[in-house]
Amino acid sequence: MIPDRRSFLALTGTAAAGVALWGCRSAPANAAAERYPVTKTPAQWKAQLGPAAYAVLREESTERPYSSPLNDEHRAGIFHCKGCDNALYSSTTKFDSGTGWPSFWAPIKGAVGSKTDRSMLMARTEIHCARCGGHQGHVFDDGPKPTGKRYCMNGVSMTFKPKV
Repeated sequence: MIPDRRSFLALTGTAAAGVALWGCRSAPANAAAERYPVTKTPAQWKAQLGPAAYAVLREESTERPYSSPLNDEHRAGIFHCKGCDNALYSSTTKFDSGTGWPSFWAPIKGAVGSKTDRSMLMARTEIHCARCGGHQGHVFDDGPKPTGKRYCMNGVSMTFKPKV
């Protein structure tokens, strides 16, 4: 069967879109050029984190919304990076954004870093742990006062330590 012009153009357009999407993805955290105080091999990260946390922290995946028990965590305490135990967010900045992911209006000073993420054919601001570079989530400009920011984090990338 010889392809007609319409089929050829459709196939060419699909291939071009695929190449564009591939080129717009961001590099995984474990391939980042930046250096962090806490570094491990991929095998060490996998052994420590397990599949779900590894996918988010080291490969910049996203957990399913409403799947994290940290959504319902309302005690006083601190949310830490699951990769390196860095203190990231105080419970005093947590709020219910209705998005299905733990959300905060501000991180602990110096706890996180950011970079531009173009993986969804738009520019977003990715948030990562300042100690290990692990992907945490993204920040948006639709949060509550006083910052107006919504740090939308993956619960699987964090642990919670209640205030004692």
